Amino acid sequence: MLAGISSSYLRRGLLSSATRSPRLLSSTRLAPSLSQTYAAGMKILAVLYRGGDAAKQEPRLLGTIENQLGLRSWLESLGHEYIVTDDKEGYESVFQKHILDAEVLITTPFHPAYVTKEIIQKAKNLKLCITAGVGSDHIDLNAAVEKRIQVLEVSGSNVVSVAEHVIMSILLLVRNFVPAHEMIERGDWQVSEIARAAYDLEGKVVGTIGAGRIGYRVLQRLVPFNCKELLYYDYNALPEEAAKAVGVRRVDDLKDFVSQCDVITVNCPLHEGTRGLVNADLLKHFKKGAWLVNTARGAICDKDAVAEALKSGHLSGYAGDVWNVQPAPRDHIWRTMKNPLGGGNGMVPHYSGTTLDAQARYAAGTKSILENYLQNKPQEPQNIIIGLSGYETKAYGQRK
Repeated sequence: MLAGISSSYLRRGLLSSATRSPRLLSSTRLAPSLSQTYAAGMKILAVLYRGGDAAKQEPRLLGTIENQLGLRSWLESLGHEYIVTDDKEGYESVFQKHILDAEVLITTPFHPAYVTKEIIQKAKNLKLCITAGVGSDHIDLNAAVEKRIQVLEVSGSNVVSVAEHVIMSILLLVRNFVPAHEMIERGDWQVSEIARAAYDLEGKVVGTIGAGRIGYRVLQRLVPFNCKELLYYDYNALPEEAAKAVGVRRVDDLKDFVSQCDVITVNCPLHEGTRGLVNADLLKHFKKGAWLVNTARGAICDKDAVAEALKSGHLSGYAGDVWNVQPAPRDHIWRTMKNPLGGGNGMVPHYSGTTLDAQARYAAGTKSILENYLQNKPQEPQNIIIGLSGYETKAYGQRK
């Protein structure tokens, strides 16, 4: 250590004392090194998704390995090492190699690096995990609590984006849109084949499992459709004024809740209490012919049970953009499942929360979290999932 200079100044990158090369590491490419002078800063590892030509053509695709959340020049100007990769699977992956000594990990729900208890135990220097977006279930949160690793996410950054996607998904199922479009692409025209499974959303009972930031915005956007009734199931009751504003009724029992709904949308986080929540047993209590939308997390719904319910016609449709494993395997049953009429599948890649507007918000939010960390400033309370003293949110289950 230099005389009169604390180690924290060196760690935070306020003094120039080392030469490093900026790196973009992926499964297929190592960017050329550029010799520059850097401070003795920390290692920050980001696992993002590959953007390819689209990211080169559209710089606002900030959540990609090419555009790197717009953080590289800023971080390197402070002397920090910034490693960005999409290579996250297996012991030899860039992610698992560099997590061993990284101080900060940035991940994204759209290409999640699964931070298991085993990985957390190996990550001897890890102090902060940032989710660029919303949803930190890809991190073993209980293990993070044990190791006093802080976990933050950019709360609110994509809630509107996801809520709009939910409404779109509900409509494309209820109106039988996908088979209609596929018919046009084939060059066919048989209105009756589509209309026999097309309905109005008006007059239907729609319910949300989870009425937090996203679930409540879904309810707000449903109001103009004049649904017969809006319901919600959540262990956290809405404030009376908020519930009254959208005319929603709370149902305490989940089986009772699903039995009343024509449309059910899942808008709750994934944790121990919600993993596999929508399973074969619960699906038996759904109305025959109900529609189910899940933009929360794929693992909340049992993959095979949903596929079987759709195949049998017990579900008329299933739509969403979240999968139990991401990227989804090519043979994942949700890619091709259909109802008895050959429709009912509204699945897409996980993109509802990564619109260009959302990316601008979660990139800015990620930088803000980093700035607070680097300057030892307090974080915005709504962004803290795990603090130094443990859970600081009620979103990830009921805890003492």
